[in-house]
Amino acid sequence: MDSKAVLVVAASGRALAASARRGGFLPLVVDYFADSDTIALAHAHARLDDGLTRGMTAGALDAAFAALAEYRPRGIVCGTGFEDRPKLLAHIARRRKVFGNSADTVARLKDPIAFASLCKDLAIPHPATTPSRPGDASGWLAKRRGGAGGSHVGPAGERSGDGIYYQRHVAGQPIALQFLADGQRARILGSSAQWSASTLRQPFRYGGAVRPAPLIDTGPLAACVQRIAAAIPLFGLNSADFLVAEDGFRLLEINPRPSATLDIFEPPGGSLFALHMSACAGTLDFEAPNLPGAAAMAIVYAESELTIPALDWPDWTADRPHAGSAIKAGEPLCTVHASAPSATEARRLVDDRLATVLRWTNART
Repeated sequence: MDSKAVLVVAASGRALAASARRGGFLPLVVDYFADSDTIALAHAHARLDDGLTRGMTAGALDAAFAALAEYRPRGIVCGTGFEDRPKLLAHIARRRKVFGNSADTVARLKDPIAFASLCKDLAIPHPATTPSRPGDASGWLAKRRGGAGGSHVGPAGERSGDGIYYQRHVAGQPIALQFLADGQRARILGSSAQWSASTLRQPFRYGGAVRPAPLIDTGPLAACVQRIAAAIPLFGLNSADFLVAEDGFRLLEINPRPSATLDIFEPPGGSLFALHMSACAGTLDFEAPNLPGAAAMAIVYAESELTIPALDWPDWTADRPHAGSAIKAGEPLCTVHASAPSATEARRLVDDRLATVLRWTNART
């Protein structure tokens, strides 16, 4: 076994692979995209074909793990892609060590009714939630159990089906707290403000985030995270999503895995991946890393079907598809980043860079 080789499994494994490299680990990446910078960072890589369509499946993962078995990894770190399939996490854990949250923890946190009950027990404000569509659905949202990225969220209307639940639509600024947990305690790493890249069919599709969240007292939010961490055995990197308004806040969900905003919380000269591994081993005996200034990231979604041209990608882009890759309208094209002295400046710069990438790709296709 190579003590530094770790399997990274996620819809997109690039950010975790980069952090793992900075922490001195050898990332063996399994993801949907096989982007050019992911391949460059990975010690070895296996792609899950049709991942965006099918999601994570036991057969595809077993085949990918078998292809990377020669590297004898010490275990697996799971990112986005398992929120709605804790049974798959249990399948993995029966064969390999998972550095992160257990299948039981993910199942409990991603069961919307069980989570609403937990929030009530812990006196944490949470929107009204029900498994059945209300008779008057105005003011309610339909969500998919275990959904991620916001694309699954929309007005309740006539929407129904397996895995759909309903939650009262409440106003507020989306704010997330990133934290590490050791099974009993949480260490808050910082806050971010999020926004949507809305479409008519996907009004809550995730757009991006900026750190730190401006003009927000995160003390009460952090106290909620601590109560959750004391009640549920959380391990490693996690995040908590809130809606914050003038009259208070509500906790929407806990994401029991490394967040899509990992990049903007990566400390200079440090590695969140390394801290994740330490926290999974029960070690939180360190101060939260100092994060100077502000940082932002945004997802660039293709505006139409396109074939990626040969581009000289600037260093503020990530998740870069190979030239010749076919991208469907609405699919992620790449990620853009920005750093600045303030959150306002970082948000403005990342928006400008997103628009620049769209101009490039639209002009060359």
